[in-house]
This record gives sequence, structure tokens and C-alpha cells, in this order.
Amino acid sequence: MIKFPFLLCLKDVIFKYKLTLLIMKQLLFALSLLISLPAFAQTDYASSQTAGAVNRKLTQSGGVIEVDEQPGVGVVWFGDKTFSEGTIEFDVKGKDVLQKSFVGVAFHGQNDTTYDAVYFRPFNFKATDAVRKSHSVQYISNPKHDWPVLRQQFPNKYEQAVEPAPDPNDWFHVRIEVKGKAISVFVNNSTIPSLIVNKLNDRKSGKIGMWVGHGSGASWRKIFITERPVAAFAAL
Repeated sequence: MIKFPFLLCLKDVIFKYKLTLLIMKQLLFALSLLISLPAFAQTDYASSQTAGAVNRKLTQSGGVIEVDEQPGVGVVWFGDKTFSEGTIEFDVKGKDVLQKSFVGVAFHGQNDTTYDAVYFRPFNFKATDAVRKSHSVQYISNPKHDWPVLRQQFPNKYEQAVEPAPDPNDWFHVRIEVKGKAISVFVNNSTIPSLIVNKLNDRKSGKIGMWVGHGSGASWRKIFITERPVAAFAAL
């Protein structure tokens, strides 16, 4: 049988090409497993150095961040830390005093007045009035879409009840998942989100910090921010 050198060379090139593809697939699979593993030493931002509070007196001790009650909105930014997509988790404690407890987190912040936020009204958690109860967890997009605008234009879309209702005077756990424009809010390790909304702006990244509303103080602990590696494969 006559063997043509050209055909042998072509077969060798094809074999090497397939082998290279196989190796690349295995490397990509290994990398996907690696980036999906949780970090072994996540930063607890309740214990880390903050940039200080905006319009609040900040106390930070024993893994707990606290701010006092003052007129207007307050934010505790985490220095130069930014957040794009991923998971924000924390414990927070407000109080069961009507219109005196608005507690949560701000993210995608551009400055002290331009940001997204998810916050809670603990005084509504166990309200017997159904309307008040439905105003327990809120999403806002400042400065254009604060809660009065959203409640008037989109009733019951950007605020909901929290079920089962936490103790309004005790710590409760919050997990917020941000993926693209989608925001899902889970309370006390529930598998069912208390609130699902789409962002009302095109901001994709920005500062992150803890947030309180007008006249409100709050306490936070166990604050963990896990960035989703959305661009992990873009450079390959």
C-alpha cells in the first residue's frame, strides 16, 4: 500500500488539533470547578476597616457595626470596596418602633446620593394591617426612584411582606443575590425570596455599604460580600 506523505502530515495535524481541544476543555472544566469553590477566608466587613459613616456616628466593636439615629439617610461605605454581581449576606437588627427603623444595604454606589439599596422596615414585619405588612422589604434606586415614587407608580412591585416574619427587635439574616439586572432577597435562610425585582438603572458596579433611612439607627454583623466571577472566561 502506498502512503502519501501529505495525507500522513494532514492526519498528524488533525490529531494534534483534537488533542489540543481536549486539553483546553479539561482546563476549562477544572477552572470552572475552581472558581465555583467558596473562598476559604472571606472578609467579614463588620470587622474590617470602613471608610466611616455618612451622616451617622459609627461604632465598630466585637464584629458589630452600629450607627446612631439622625435625621436623613445614612450610609457606611466599605472604603474602596466595589461590587458588581454576586451575593451580599449580613445579619441586621432594627427595632419595632413605627417609622423609626429602616435598615439595609446600598450597592452600585456612585456617590452618597446615587446608588441602589435594599432595606427593611422591621416595625412592619408583624403588623396586623395587611398594607403595612406588605411594606416590609423595599428596593430603591436613588436619586430618581425613591420609595414614594415607586409606591405611587408601581404599587406592591418594589416592596413586599417578609414571610415568615422575623422578630422585629432581634437579629435576622439577609442574603441578596444580584445577577445582571435581577435582584433577589432572601431572609433567614429561606429558599423562597421575599422580593424579586429588576434594577431601575444601568449601573453595573459601584461602592457598597450598609444603609439606614431617615431617623434610623441599626446594627449589622457577619457581613460577607461574594463577587460573581462574570468575566472569568472572557480573557481565555
